[in-house]
Amino acid sequence: MSTERKLQVIPLGGLGEIGKNMTLIRYNNEMLVIDAGLSFPDEEMLGIDLVLPDYSYLIENKDMVTGILITHGHEDHIGALSYLLKDLHVPVYGTKLTIGMIQAKLDEANVKNATLNVITTSDIINLGTFKVEFINGSHSIPGAVGIAVHTPLGTIVHTGDFKLDHTPVSGEILDIHKFSDLGYKGVLCLLSDSTNVERPGFTKSERTVGENIDQAFFNAKGRIIFATFASNIHRVQQAITAAVKYQRKVAAVGRSMVNVIGIASELGYLDIPEGTFIEIEDILEFPDKEVCILTTGSQGEPMSALSRIAKGDHRQISIYRGDTVVISASPIPGNEKAISRNIDHLLKLGALVIYDSISGMHVSGHASEEELKLMLSMVKPKYFIPVHGEYRMLVKHAQLAQQVGIPSENIFIAEIGSVIEFTDNEAKMVESVPGGRILIDGLGIGDVGNTVLRDRKQLSSDGILIAVITLHRQTRSIVLGPDIVTRGFVYVRDSEEIINEVKILIKETLVRCQQEEISQWTALKNRIRDAVSKLLYQKTGRRPMIIPIIQEIGNKDCE
Repeated sequence: MSTERKLQVIPLGGLGEIGKNMTLIRYNNEMLVIDAGLSFPDEEMLGIDLVLPDYSYLIENKDMVTGILITHGHEDHIGALSYLLKDLHVPVYGTKLTIGMIQAKLDEANVKNATLNVITTSDIINLGTFKVEFINGSHSIPGAVGIAVHTPLGTIVHTGDFKLDHTPVSGEILDIHKFSDLGYKGVLCLLSDSTNVERPGFTKSERTVGENIDQAFFNAKGRIIFATFASNIHRVQQAITAAVKYQRKVAAVGRSMVNVIGIASELGYLDIPEGTFIEIEDILEFPDKEVCILTTGSQGEPMSALSRIAKGDHRQISIYRGDTVVISASPIPGNEKAISRNIDHLLKLGALVIYDSISGMHVSGHASEEELKLMLSMVKPKYFIPVHGEYRMLVKHAQLAQQVGIPSENIFIAEIGSVIEFTDNEAKMVESVPGGRILIDGLGIGDVGNTVLRDRKQLSSDGILIAVITLHRQTRSIVLGPDIVTRGFVYVRDSEEIINEVKILIKETLVRCQQEEISQWTALKNRIRDAVSKLLYQKTGRRPMIIPIIQEIGNKDCE
């Protein structure tokens, strides 16, 4: 960068999508990171386990990075850290619960020597040129904060995920005084959560869910199986409180649920009376009406505890007629089918299922339209960048900003990799940086790209056909084959006619190639692949993956 003072905001995730939030703040040759999250694969990402932001730009400039600031402990804000911190050795800052959850993830990933710092909302830290202060938030997990980054060109405020909850379960209330004070002093740019911008009015208080949970526990005659996000500590606490009130023992299943409960209780974020928790293998020692099971799987994840219970293949828990299953979460877009499928399975097994659309068992942790307007009015930013939302949400949030008086030319609807640059005189979009996604498949990090996903999709939809041919090394004539193997395309015994046509076509194609003096293997394979693909589409309307395998032998091999 030149000697001119330049401040840049660079989103690497969380724009045009829900999840994998990551934003860079750069001033000349110094850089801060806000959040490092992940997202989960959609139905098109066959075999993929996790999706991370493409942080290659960050690694390329790692000598500039002074720190990572985390707004709260949800996976879409901390999930990438166990990968990022293998390549980037800088201090991480977050509240007590946030750091506790990060430490557990790093331990699980065997990431050593990370520098984790616990902050409070009264702390101000200096990271190079940047002065950072934290603002108490109200979200569906304790310890959520907004962040104000003071730079030589002005203050940038990032709300994090928030809502205005006047009656929170934990007593953590959005610090409107601090946000307003920052607005009074002058804010250059605001980055604000857009997740619920399409919902009118105000988001309901978490405490209203507690009333519905209490009613469900009061009415339940048998066991209660309560499914929610493990990281929704407030919801877990309300379920435990209701269980204690109605004299139920509590057991937890699902690795993340067990881990988070352990961390949150150790750090004092869960109030669990002594004797309340039992091991899952001990639930049979108690009458059904005295048991509550906390579980993961509220989003229908295939390998989650609730999904395995619903399918009847969980090794410790089976559904009994008279069980009450509470699903205390709203579907993340794309998960609706999996959740509905679980509900159907549970109902068939005889359970009473209480879920969000008919029960009031969930409220969002994100601000709705009126709260977002309030945030804009309190902070009074000169410039505005809507974040954390799909593109239509960012556009809607930009429209709200105009309603409260921010000029349209001062609002930037950015995309992943966009660079919004501020100087002494102006703000504008400049050149973009590499942005996208890193796909995690098993132990592989980034080794699966669009080409592999396209192949997997083709295999899943139309199958595969393998043709094995042995050619003479000198003459290129067929010695053996073609032998045809198919998987997921047609049942060979019922499709002898089309298989024979494929064999004849391959022989004819090789003869033509011999006449045209085409001898390179790549060219031969391409000619076979094109010819067979055209035939199969004409005959079946399908496009299986076609893999020609060519072997060669010489005169000595034939003896």
